[in-house]
Amino acid sequence: MAVALVAALIVRGNLSFDLILFSLLQYFATIGPVALGLGLTMIAREFDLSVGSTMGFAGCVAVLTSGDNALISASCGIGAGLVVGLFQGLAIAGLGLSSIAVSLGGLMTVAGLSYVVTHNETISFANQAVTIQMNAPLLAIFSVRSLLAIACFVIAAVVFVRTRIGANLIATGSDRTAATTSGVKTGRVVVCVFMLSGALAALSGVLLTFGLSVASPAGLTDILVPAISAAIIGGVSLSGGRGSPVGIAFGTLTLCALSAGLNALGLSPVVQQIVMAGVLFAVAIAAAPRLYRFHHWQALRVRNGNLQKTDEWI
Repeated sequence: MAVALVAALIVRGNLSFDLILFSLLQYFATIGPVALGLGLTMIAREFDLSVGSTMGFAGCVAVLTSGDNALISASCGIGAGLVVGLFQGLAIAGLGLSSIAVSLGGLMTVAGLSYVVTHNETISFANQAVTIQMNAPLLAIFSVRSLLAIACFVIAAVVFVRTRIGANLIATGSDRTAATTSGVKTGRVVVCVFMLSGALAALSGVLLTFGLSVASPAGLTDILVPAISAAIIGGVSLSGGRGSPVGIAFGTLTLCALSAGLNALGLSPVVQQIVMAGVLFAVAIAAAPRLYRFHHWQALRVRNGNLQKTDEWI
């Protein structure tokens, strides 16, 4: 559907193919890293609701620490996201608290910190050379922002497939008791995945702030719904134990293409929300039979005491 919308725009001649791809990848650079981090927490059967405020807070930190070296200010912003993820992960894994409650508290706390450090004011990024570089087209369709976002997915996909990290993450989300019995340090997995989610949200916030040349304490809480939608469209299960970085990438691209197509066609925001909701509803219906079989399989495993690893549902 999204491809058809973009193709329709090209046929109409309103936009060039290169410009459409460039705009789509710029949107991908904003949503992609956030969806990746959030999707990985969902695979672990957790949920990080604080990604929006972490994204905004990291942008504010990057601007406040900006100087001649943009790399240092970016590192400070990403470091802030890592710290937020670390505290949330420790609270969830160490104290056994619900990730929804902890991350909801994190969302409000980090949003409050953004107002404190900026004194409730919008702050400007003075290094205009970096802003120009962030938005300059590379090879017609890419930018520094989109290339970094793509690099995040490539690295995550390689690590997910080539190391035991991916298997441990899926095992943690599928059956935490069985995973612990088999030797997986599930607490460490949860802490690490929340740190990664915080770092990726912070990276997206820093890159967006550098690209817009401004940071606001109001945060970017509206990024949460698109990020969740992208993860679900990409095959991540809300019940945990299923999903991959490659799937999240395709889900994000699909959402970006759909959103770009609807915007360019001039549809009202209300119609766009209805279309987006319809797509998510269709994905949910398609996944429902598999979810039912997945839970039925888990129930049989617990009942029979069979802890042998099965690849059918992973």
